[in-house]
Amino acid sequence: MLNSKRRGIVLVISSPSGAGKTTICKKLIKEIKGVALSISATTRKKRKNEIHGKDYFFKNNEEFLEMIENNEFIETANVFGYYYGTLKQEVLSKIEEGIDVIVDIDWQGTRQIEKHLGQDVVKIFILPPSINELESRLGNRASENKETFVKRMSEARKEISHYDEYDFIVVNDEIELAFNNVKSILYSERLRGFRQIESKLNLD
Repeated sequence: MLNSKRRGIVLVISSPSGAGKTTICKKLIKEIKGVALSISATTRKKRKNEIHGKDYFFKNNEEFLEMIENNEFIETANVFGYYYGTLKQEVLSKIEEGIDVIVDIDWQGTRQIEKHLGQDVVKIFILPPSINELESRLGNRASENKETFVKRMSEARKEISHYDEYDFIVVNDEIELAFNNVKSILYSERLRGFRQIESKLNLD
């Protein structure tokens, strides 16, 4: 029997808004043992019911910039005037314990993370079945005006244009099937030989 200790995976999952990424990430964490979501740092204000250290690590601008200076992030972004960043130690401490870490970021953040973590990273892109379906999904849940909807679709198209930079492409036509495909990718990646830190074959 083979007893092995495995290094964790950094599972980067990207998609345009409305493609089902958030639902899939939540199901992975709920249904698969040894999977955790990366907790990011941000300078935006804490919303009602959000908990520091659980939803985000809330920082002011001065603290965040000092953390950048100290090389504490593996990726950062400025979104609508607020900083967001994935903490290096937050991710490394988990994968060294054999925990798989889900990082929910866009294509730009994915490029940054891959530069830092190399083969620890597995990149999955979630696509809608069609642009028309994505428009329908975003339109059904939109509460804003037409101008904002057009902006959202423009951002979605820009995100989709980078899907070929990813290791795996999953089309979310039906959420359960898409989830099972992502789950299969994770299970397969866990078995890769180079992720096995200590392997011992017991022949007795």
